Amino acid sequence: VLPRFFPFDLCARELRRYPNAKVQWCQEEPMNMGAWTYVLPRFFPIMKACGKSIEHEFSYAGRPTSAATATGFGEVHAAEQSSVIEQAMKLD
Repeated sequence: VLPRFFPFDLCARELRRYPNAKVQWCQEEPMNMGAWTYVLPRFFPIMKACGKSIEHEFSYAGRPTSAATATGFGEVHAAEQSSVIEQAMKLD
């Protein structure tokens, strides 16, 4: 038996439970460093099975792609962190 690395059944269950919900992945790491690149392709079959369009109903909130994990400047980091939280809490 292969170990489970992604909870397909649980994600699908929640999408069916909340059919009008929009799905958003939020992470503090830059887009190319966090789990986004692992999660995104795994959501394609789940969204399809639940009759949802991944292009319109699955979004990303986080730092943009970057070569560094952090800016190295406290003020810039605070501004980026504020932006990530604002993106994540947006309800449109």
